[in-house]
Amino acid sequence: MAQTQPPRMDDQLQSQAQDQGQGQTEAIKYGHVFAVTGELAGQPIAPRDAAAMRSAEESVPGVPVPQEIGGGYSAGVAMETAAAYNQAVGAVRPGQASNAATNQGIAVTQTAVPGGRIITEFVAGQVVGQYSVADQPVEQDATKITVGEALEATALAAGERPVDRTDVEAIRAAEMAAQESDVTMPGGLADQAQAAACSNVDAERDDDKVTVGDVLTDATAKLARDKVAEAEDAAKVLQAETYSDAAARTRAGGVGAALSTAARLNQADDDAE
Repeated sequence: MAQTQPPRMDDQLQSQAQDQGQGQTEAIKYGHVFAVTGELAGQPIAPRDAAAMRSAEESVPGVPVPQEIGGGYSAGVAMETAAAYNQAVGAVRPGQASNAATNQGIAVTQTAVPGGRIITEFVAGQVVGQYSVADQPVEQDATKITVGEALEATALAAGERPVDRTDVEAIRAAEMAAQESDVTMPGGLADQAQAAACSNVDAERDDDKVTVGDVLTDATAKLARDKVAEAEDAAKVLQAETYSDAAARTRAGGVGAALSTAARLNQADDDAE
């Protein structure tokens, strides 16, 4: 997952040191380090601001800051470096906080996305850092059938059938189940199925239509994440098929049937242990 970091502090500190050698002592301000505007951009980065950001970073459980995942500076580290310099040259006092940070706060948020989380760092409501953290891969029981493998089984069983709206909703439900999320990955299986269904509506010949096999072949590799198929996953997919079918029926040989079979075999394997 791509990540964006605040600028490195090295060049900024070198420039400030050169200015100091020439008799110019200017504090490192937020606008020197981060892409911020307004009052915040003109304020020196202060020690209490840096301490508050580091505390906020540490308050997000299970989320390493960039330098701990092989990246560059987090906002907190950049702010600590700048604040130490500002204090050393007398631009700020020990324990001082900027007005903008005091009045509008410092925060770190995380947003779940398929396959991981997006971490965003704020000072006075403006973004000063954003990076992504991938979820740790879940070790699968090699003897169990996964959601991705059930989708691949559907590609074999119903591969020649053109993709329609019912398939789209079933694939969407299966992708969310595999990722254990309430959203699907942009450009993932559900989006591919949706594009196929729309294309099929306008296709003049059956040979020009996109099939279930076209979308679901190698489904496991196309998923951002996969998991062992369970009864709850199958129920969600069957419900999606029923709701999207004009006659409220499940589809023989469809995604729901494949997930149901996979979940039943997995449960039988558990019972036999």
